[in-house]
Amino acid sequence: MGTSVLSLRIDGELLERLRQHAAKRGMSVQDYVVRTLIRDDFDQRFQTAVDETDEFYGRT
Repeated sequence: MGTSVLSLRIDGELLERLRQHAAKRGMSVQDYVVRTLIRDDFDQRFQTAVDETDEFYGRT
């Protein structure tokens, strides 16, 4: 399996929240985000968020 680069542009407030969450766990922001993405329930949580967003905007 190869590697790829993911670049994100995020709001300053969100970045600060990520820094705080990562610091509580003694992690870098990058490690915290990667760990969050590989959690077993991420796919389910992501799909739920997409469904709720679609419903909010009336796309369902």
